[in-house]
Amino acid sequence: MDNLKQTPLNAEHRALGAKMVDFGGWDMPVQYTSIIDEHVAVRTRCGMFDVSHMGEIWVEGPQALDLVQFLSSNDASKLALHQIQYSGLLTPQGCFVDDMLVHKDADDRYLLVVNASNTDKDFAWILSQAKGFDAKATNASPVTAQIALQGPKSLEILQPFVTGLDLAPIKYYWYGYGTVLGERCLIARTGYTGEDGFEVYLSPQSAPALWRALLEAGKPHGLVPAGLGARDTLRLEACMALYGNDIDDTTTVLDADLGWILKLGKPGPFNGRSVLEKQKAEGTARKLVAFELTERGIPRHGFECFAGGQKVGMVTSGTQAPFLKKPLGMAYLPVSLSEAGTAFEVDIRGKKVAAKVVPKPHYKRSK
Repeated sequence: MDNLKQTPLNAEHRALGAKMVDFGGWDMPVQYTSIIDEHVAVRTRCGMFDVSHMGEIWVEGPQALDLVQFLSSNDASKLALHQIQYSGLLTPQGCFVDDMLVHKDADDRYLLVVNASNTDKDFAWILSQAKGFDAKATNASPVTAQIALQGPKSLEILQPFVTGLDLAPIKYYWYGYGTVLGERCLIARTGYTGEDGFEVYLSPQSAPALWRALLEAGKPHGLVPAGLGARDTLRLEACMALYGNDIDDTTTVLDADLGWILKLGKPGPFNGRSVLEKQKAEGTARKLVAFELTERGIPRHGFECFAGGQKVGMVTSGTQAPFLKKPLGMAYLPVSLSEAGTAFEVDIRGKKVAAKVVPKPHYKRSK
């Protein structure tokens, strides 16, 4: 564990008695009390996550937009100032180097937030692709901490700490700048849980004080610290893809059923365009679907799927959902088996367990 990277909040997690694990080379809390308790707290009250391990890459310069457009599947030219979009950071084969959030900070300045274990790889990829563009990329991850408040009480808990920015009017996938504990911070209405919430970007030296202050102020509202275990079950209930499980450099945007982040009509070249245009015209062979088990069992990543006695796919993510209280997951299946209601089986340690395809997402919060 001595070789693992640590976030600025590592000592806070240990003081709270968190169970720590190696997550993509980072020493991170997987849980504090129990995954179920932390998951339910986020759905019903509020949970606070240390997401300082995530990667922050700034793209700036006269051709910043052109570079972002070349790198990504979505159309960043449609972004208004301080708007955010989910996008794919693509290979020339139309597959995922990573998935990311693109923030428009100015006409010539964009923030790309990428997955923790991929930050160095993503940054190297972006630098390799930036040649020929009048734009520069900067990896700001080492000087950026990030705290996420997620759940229906998030606004109520966070707003007293923020001056110069009214959080209530900020829409989902938008952001603004406000002062928090004397520091100017980027505050985005985003998250990886399927709940309302905010992600606060701040300096590493300010993160411990804010973490402790929010924990104390949030007690009357039922705020709890939450670890990576709950973060994973929450995102799975919301059918949010996890890089390395549901998407990777072998899955295209269309395979992953993420056609809504693919804008083939945007001007200019971008990585994977020709492959994805061909796949869109001809159709995909497989599709990432949501499913539930209709018999007892818990599906897990890597379990094989069967139909008619033949192997037809694989579970990419699966769990016993803490809030929905049923076994569910996502899996790649042939397009012919991807319609909601289609029956198939999941092999759970040698036993074929009945399952059915269901609409995405499993869970959708009430507005």
